[in-house]
Amino acid sequence: MVARQKIAFLLETEQPVENILVKGWVRTKRDSKTFSFIEVNDGSCLKNMQIVVDENTPDYSEIKKLTTGSAVAVWGHLVASRGGGQKWEVQATRVDTISLTPETYPLQKKRHSDEYLRTIAHLRPRTNKYGAIFRIRSEISWAVHQFFRERCFRYIHTPIITGSDCEGAGELFRVTTLDPSIQAGQFDEDVYSKDFFGRESNLTVSGQLTAEMLALSLGDVYTFGPTFRAENSNTSRHVAEFWMIEPEMAFCDLDGNMSFGEEMIKYLVSFAMDKCMADLDLFARFVDKTLLKTLENIVNSDFVRIPYKEAVDILLASKNSFDFTVSYGSDLQSEHERYLTETHFKKPIIIFDYPKTIKPFYMRLNDDNETVGAMDILVPRIGELIGGSQREERLDVLERQLASVGLVKDNYWWYLDSRRYGTVPHSGFGMGFERLLMLVTGITNIRDVIPFPRTPGNIDF
Repeated sequence: MVARQKIAFLLETEQPVENILVKGWVRTKRDSKTFSFIEVNDGSCLKNMQIVVDENTPDYSEIKKLTTGSAVAVWGHLVASRGGGQKWEVQATRVDTISLTPETYPLQKKRHSDEYLRTIAHLRPRTNKYGAIFRIRSEISWAVHQFFRERCFRYIHTPIITGSDCEGAGELFRVTTLDPSIQAGQFDEDVYSKDFFGRESNLTVSGQLTAEMLALSLGDVYTFGPTFRAENSNTSRHVAEFWMIEPEMAFCDLDGNMSFGEEMIKYLVSFAMDKCMADLDLFARFVDKTLLKTLENIVNSDFVRIPYKEAVDILLASKNSFDFTVSYGSDLQSEHERYLTETHFKKPIIIFDYPKTIKPFYMRLNDDNETVGAMDILVPRIGELIGGSQREERLDVLERQLASVGLVKDNYWWYLDSRRYGTVPHSGFGMGFERLLMLVTGITNIRDVIPFPRTPGNIDF
């Protein structure tokens, strides 16, 4: 029995191969009276395999009925192509129709807009662009694990359902088994006591707090999984469900944290350029013609490090007309971040020592009592790619920080215990995986780097 072979493997073969089996979907077909050319793609790579079928092939009349999108199984021989544009083609000895797609198939040879393709997200991976991005997503996911494994990190799994609001922003999806007719304002401790967990619970916005617990036991750990934010935003940078890469490192200060973040970005970008070039080339030609230059700049640059105050000084001195006002004590917006990376420095930068008033409770308070050991890594085209900090390891300071932001101390008893029993300096960060993919591919809308985006008012598929 002939085993199915992937087109990606066959296209890299150095010698002709007899008796092969290819299965995939028809991209295009050209017929003449005595033979047909069928372009078949199985999703393993960007390129199609050209199938040559002549009139002597069994059931040739049925083969001529094949339509775009139909699924086929092709037996034959891999031979040198007689035409231009490809090294190999398959001389078919048999073609079976697995399924015949009707003429209403929504993906045709013309170019479709991204907006339209989002409405048929279940089919868009069959296009060149989306097949390429999802292959790249798969490869870089593997590279994330390889990066940490090479550095002796432990891969951990943190809860998706949690009773803690890590960011303190309150933009959480509630998890409940209570009667859905109960209005949000009617929830109190008595109502929550009847719920599944006996108290308020939500989908997590970050695995950081529980990851810290394992870092304070295992040393260096990381989590890589889905996170959720109920932010009513329809920008090109936000979705309600997204993936985060979150390392936590024991005995690591802010400087070490910044260095590790820079190392990780360079590693993953280099990996993409080395292992995904066939797919990246599509984006460099049709999505962003400056893409490869941007990626090379990231890999070859030493990231600039500046404190928050200096970053604000630069923005104020620029006299640039921003949509959002620049001021001390306010968080930087995407346009400010992109100005710093694309116009002023023309390379990635790391901003550190932010005002404590705009950062979560768990970040380490600096000696000035006004700033915390936070850091953001900003890259051209994207802005913030990594956000992290040295964590507050001092119990008394952490208790004061919790109180200052109005969080109930008793709800974080386990978090405080980690500072009570064997506390050490430690740090970590979160990298938005979809933003990394936007950086690597030049895609400008986050909805187009995740297979089925979840946004306000959209829960299709």
